[in-house]
Amino acid sequence: MFGGVFFLAEIRVQEGEPLENALRRFKRKVQTEDIIKEVKRHSFYLKPGEKKRVKEALARKRNRKKVRKEQD
Repeated sequence: MFGGVFFLAEIRVQEGEPLENALRRFKRKVQTEDIIKEVKRHSFYLKPGEKKRVKEALARKRNRKKVRKEQD
């Protein structure tokens, strides 16, 4: 539980479905719902200034990646 919010990803295993397929569907659902990212984000406290610096650094990284992709 993080700040009163529960992160739940639930799938129903169909009859006769191999466990590997169900696990693959579960992993995909967790990834699309960004549950791991949210848990990591809430696992420690960042001061507002630090949060801003991290956000700006991620934006710079995205922009560099975008420019590199356009050059190829």
